[in-house]
Amino acid sequence: MADNVESVTEGKQPRSVRVVLLALMIAMMLAMLDNMIVGTAMPTIVGELGGLEHLSWVVTGYTLATAASTPVWGKLGDMFGRKGAFLSSIVIFLIGSALSGMAQDMGQLIGFRAVQGLGAGGLMVGVMAIIGDLIPPRERGKYQGMMAGVMALAMIGGPLVGGTITDNWGWRWAFYINLPLGAVALALVTAVLHLPKKRSKAGIDYLGVVLLTVGITAIVLVTTWGGTEYAWTSARIMELTGIGVVALVGFVFWQTRAAEPVLPLHIFRSRNFTLMSVIGFITGFVMFGATLFLPLYQQAVQGASATNSGLLLLPMLGAMLVTSMVAGRVTTSSGRYKVFPIAGGVLMIIGLYLLSTMDTGTTRLTSGVYMAVVGAGMGCLMQITMLVAQNSVEMKDMGVASSSTTLFRTLGSSFGVAIMGALFNHRVQDVMTERAGALGKGITEKSAQLDAASLAKLPAAAREAYQHAVSAGTHSAFLLGAGVAVPVLIAALFVKEVPLKGGPQKPSAEGADAAPAAVVEVV
Repeated sequence: MADNVESVTEGKQPRSVRVVLLALMIAMMLAMLDNMIVGTAMPTIVGELGGLEHLSWVVTGYTLATAASTPVWGKLGDMFGRKGAFLSSIVIFLIGSALSGMAQDMGQLIGFRAVQGLGAGGLMVGVMAIIGDLIPPRERGKYQGMMAGVMALAMIGGPLVGGTITDNWGWRWAFYINLPLGAVALALVTAVLHLPKKRSKAGIDYLGVVLLTVGITAIVLVTTWGGTEYAWTSARIMELTGIGVVALVGFVFWQTRAAEPVLPLHIFRSRNFTLMSVIGFITGFVMFGATLFLPLYQQAVQGASATNSGLLLLPMLGAMLVTSMVAGRVTTSSGRYKVFPIAGGVLMIIGLYLLSTMDTGTTRLTSGVYMAVVGAGMGCLMQITMLVAQNSVEMKDMGVASSSTTLFRTLGSSFGVAIMGALFNHRVQDVMTERAGALGKGITEKSAQLDAASLAKLPAAAREAYQHAVSAGTHSAFLLGAGVAVPVLIAALFVKEVPLKGGPQKPSAEGADAAPAAVVEVV
């Protein structure tokens, strides 16, 4: 290895940095694509392994492990070096993928999916933190379009790839497909990425890890089970809520005393970081709620095919991709960014309100325009949120900042799916009872979300009633989303615009809002 060190701020990005970015995008694709591919294969998996009653745990186990491990991976990267933590997360993810593909029963699959989720928790955090190390804040905007493109590709292509793999190769390849992609990312990162090695003398905050894991697990289970597996007022949900609150209060108390806290509270002293955490939470709430109900509306009300369900979101995802690229270019050229969270908040509120006006007579063109408005709002927020959060902390806290922002977005998505889903289900059942009486109530008693096969079997009158019910349910869900998005605009107005640093000069070390430019060792 050469001893020379080259700053990525000078001129064109070194070839090694571009190769590393390719590897990071592959790893990011693995994390985002997995659930969507597996979701398509689930009916086939249940048909072979059985265990239908435990089906939800295949997703829940993965989600819990991902959410709980996310802040831990960020802290490990800060303490012991970003490269080692990232490579470890890839290896664990690939081991979990291989074991999941070899599972012989539903219990094994759930356990191996949890292993896979542990690795996935470090993939997204590793990508964001390494980009934070390699690319100075002023230059990071160039890569927003790349990351938004990976996200859009995963959401559109996931169901298509999952269906193709399952039909032609078998469901086990829905997991095995990760192995060659992961191997490429592993090889590229190992060979090309060279960051300064770290070794913290302080021990790992085990008590903090346990308290945070228990708190996050309880919250995710409440949002996953509430209103579906158990009533919101049931003893089980109340117990989990109590455990979650006690664990998180204990975690906050302990973080003020731990020698090396897993989530140092001083990062929240930065106004911008705190505001970005709020915006990230709400963006996750709205985005995943929208991606859940829009395909359902288009299939049930507009008669779209479920086979290409990812394509139904193309107007929203396309607008998000284009807007994210424009925002990144403008941010890179000007070094300023406050206009984008404000514009994103306005567009999200307007777009969600427009989506709430859809009924049984709304055309696909009209709904596509409404989705594009929401997508444009998300494009202004998705990557800018991470960029500003990273720019608001010192380099030593880059991993924690990245993992915290990712965690808040993940928790927001859990709350969004749960709360919007509960409102949707309640409204669908009410309208079905009003329009179809006891028959309507019976149809949606077990689930307010009918698949295409179940919908086709309904009598014409019941099918029409269900279309009106879904329209009413999406109205309530999106109207709630529009209300929830209002704090995004309020938070954006209070963002303090600290010009992003970049260029050949070394940025000043004033305050926590100006992180020093990164330096990468080039082979």
